Amino acid sequence: MRSQKYLKRPDWSVHRVHFKALGFTDDDLSRPLIGLANAWSEAVPGHMNLRALAQAVKDGIRMAGGTPVEFGVIGACDGIAEGHEGMRHILPTREVIANSVELMAQASQFDGLVLLGSCDKIVPGLLMAAARLDLPSIFINGGPMLGGPVYTGGRQSDSTSLMEGVGRLLKGEIGEAELEDMENSCSPCAGSCSFMGTANTMAALAEALGLCLPGTSMIPAVYSARQRAGQKTGRTIVEMVRQNLTARRLITPAALENAVRLVSAIGGSTNTALHLPAIAYEAEIPFDLGLFDRLSRQTPLLARVNPAGPATAADFHQSGGVRAVMAELAPLIHLDALTATGQTWGGIVAGVKSPDNQIIKTLKNPFAPTGGLGVLYGNLAPDGAVTKPAAIDPGQRIFRGPARCFDSEYEANEAVLAGRIQAGDVLVIRYEGPKGGPGMPEMFRALKVLNGLGLATKTAAVTDGRFSGTNNGCFVGHVSPEAQEGGPIALVHDGDEIIIDIADQKLELLVDQTELDRRRAAWTPPAPKVKSGYLYLYSRLAESAAKGAIIKSRE
Repeated sequence: MRSQKYLKRPDWSVHRVHFKALGFTDDDLSRPLIGLANAWSEAVPGHMNLRALAQAVKDGIRMAGGTPVEFGVIGACDGIAEGHEGMRHILPTREVIANSVELMAQASQFDGLVLLGSCDKIVPGLLMAAARLDLPSIFINGGPMLGGPVYTGGRQSDSTSLMEGVGRLLKGEIGEAELEDMENSCSPCAGSCSFMGTANTMAALAEALGLCLPGTSMIPAVYSARQRAGQKTGRTIVEMVRQNLTARRLITPAALENAVRLVSAIGGSTNTALHLPAIAYEAEIPFDLGLFDRLSRQTPLLARVNPAGPATAADFHQSGGVRAVMAELAPLIHLDALTATGQTWGGIVAGVKSPDNQIIKTLKNPFAPTGGLGVLYGNLAPDGAVTKPAAIDPGQRIFRGPARCFDSEYEANEAVLAGRIQAGDVLVIRYEGPKGGPGMPEMFRALKVLNGLGLATKTAAVTDGRFSGTNNGCFVGHVSPEAQEGGPIALVHDGDEIIIDIADQKLELLVDQTELDRRRAAWTPPAPKVKSGYLYLYSRLAESAAKGAIIKSRE
């Protein structure tokens, strides 16, 4: 154990004294030292229960003969940051989280890590740290919240529907009292938001990678099974240390492909196209963005969870969750990929059956023949752009219309709220990429209001920013290169025709090359929006969205 190198008497008594000041005993310091990176706070609903969960993990560690050492990690809530200046700071927190876990683990020379987090950028930040450090590491999330009560007209109410509620209010379909009732009831308890947004997608992805105990990622936050999973996680990490089962023995090319298959099969968030390449980068595994499209086209859509259907994440868990989907995917996945238990996926899914109900289907009876994510290319996105066919009405999967261009999310939001976006338009929102945003904010508000106005199936949206995992409609994000770096999206004019063709993987600007060359010669990059602080550093250092919007951590 590497911790013992600096905890032996008498040479390292000066180090031991600091642990003694914390109340640790000689017996504690003779065991594997397990760091608990805990993103608990009162700032994120999905993290409200992590303090109690951490205690269950610590109990498990001590039962197995280890010594837990808990430390804090930052975490911000995407939902609270949506639609205002705070959203620019959300994606950059991912790198801060990864860096802080690395620094604490190395400064303290922990023998293993348990990573506690639940929400959007926090989970990938923790997984990136595990991949970078290559210590025995295991992840556990706080679990999804339960869904809100059934609301007006049998409509399932949850936090994805509130902005749609605003649109319905603007149309006069509901009153302010109904909107307030929705606000008070749609998120009834602790936990990550109850839909298949980025938070729950990334937790499911962690399970598919083998870094989370099988069958645990979708246990609701308020279930007692969540505490039992915490205790088992604590026992498991001690065994991982003893077996030297490190993160990179789990994060392999085969595991990454399994994760893409799983995300495709459950119609997961487009943000995984940022986070999985970033995890692969930290594990020093080459990753091509086109893998999402290739595997998605070979992977049927087996699960429908809100926003693709009425089911909540808790419903998905009750139907068998990730393990049931992986069992159904058995002919398509790498069954020899290891998990934190020391078992392969082949051993874990043996005998597990798909329920073949309204939430999880079979390979022979899928919701759709292809999966949930797609990558488009063309003269508007030479390096690629990301879309989510599972969230797009089949009638919208070929869309052609005139561009309506906005150089910021705020301008686009104002136009949508003012009713200036009409059926048939392609909403172009640019200068919102990793460098231009900076921070690549989500274009959440505009699409939710369009949905509430009844225009989600009659318009399209294209951006170098991101989309929320809860959005639906014909949307294309992560357009690369971004506008701030002179990508073709910067050259689009109002009225230019854009064609989106999901089946043919095309995102084309129907303007001839001579005219584009003329526009490029006249284009100059705008001044940076931020000139100080962490966002300034991020805007200087961030890579393209096609590379995961990473900050390089090695030569």
